[in-house]
Amino acid sequence: MVKSSLQTFINKVQAAGRISFGDVHRLQRGILPDGISAREEAELLLTLAQTVGRADRAFGDWFVAMMVDFVVWGMRPTGTVDAETATWLAPFLVGQRTTKTMRRLARELAAEADHGFTALPSPALSGASEGGTSAQVAGDLMPLAA
Repeated sequence: MVKSSLQTFINKVQAAGRISFGDVHRLQRGILPDGISAREEAELLLTLAQTVGRADRAFGDWFVAMMVDFVVWGMRPTGTVDAETATWLAPFLVGQRTTKTMRRLARELAAEADHGFTALPSPALSGASEGGTSAQVAGDLMPLAA
């Protein structure tokens, strides 16, 4: 279930068209102090990251860290990004509204799930070699090479 305070926060930020440093602190301390706890919360934040016009760098750092923690370690099976989760994430990671933050998220998810397999779509990882992670397709899953 989504906290009403998160929905209120997102409505306010979208109306303003930007996420300030103060907004990030409100997210960290008051709205989601324990991180993301449900897919619905993650979806709201993924949509926000795609649609907000401007965001303080602190938002990208916090958002990527929280999403990696939730997706890789908070969902089953832990330590991997399975095919179902990758299908859920794909519209956010690849598509018309793919942002620098989303490409960074894809790289970080792949790097964190390095000990397992990830089924992340390769377009989310291609052309984003800043992190040095590469993915190769093997059936439905892409094993990661360091």
